[in-house]
Amino acid sequence: MAATIEPGATFKENLAKLPSIESLERIDLVNGEGAIVATIANQPGQQGSLAVYQHLNEQFDILGAEAAEAGLLVFAEHTQDARNRPGAHPNIDRLLAIAAGADPLRIEVVASKA
Repeated sequence: MAATIEPGATFKENLAKLPSIESLERIDLVNGEGAIVATIANQPGQQGSLAVYQHLNEQFDILGAEAAEAGLLVFAEHTQDARNRPGAHPNIDRLLAIAAGADPLRIEVVASKA
């Protein structure tokens, strides 16, 4: 298991502590029935979330309540913004729902083919 980070006050600060996502194509989030319920691609606008979810995958066996809470700390100020504006940050909204008792998900990391 990779070393956990100590979340700082800002997302930018936390993002700098996370492992590179250079070798990733995407992350698929899979429910208990084996269906992919969401994908986070390695593309602008999603790369911060990709890094956070990759980190959670390295730290936890499943994306359950404990992992979701850890992710919310890494998202820092964006977590409060997501609480204030539901729908504006779907990858944070998902963590908020899981932390509040929604079913856990499995994180599947898909490496780049290049």
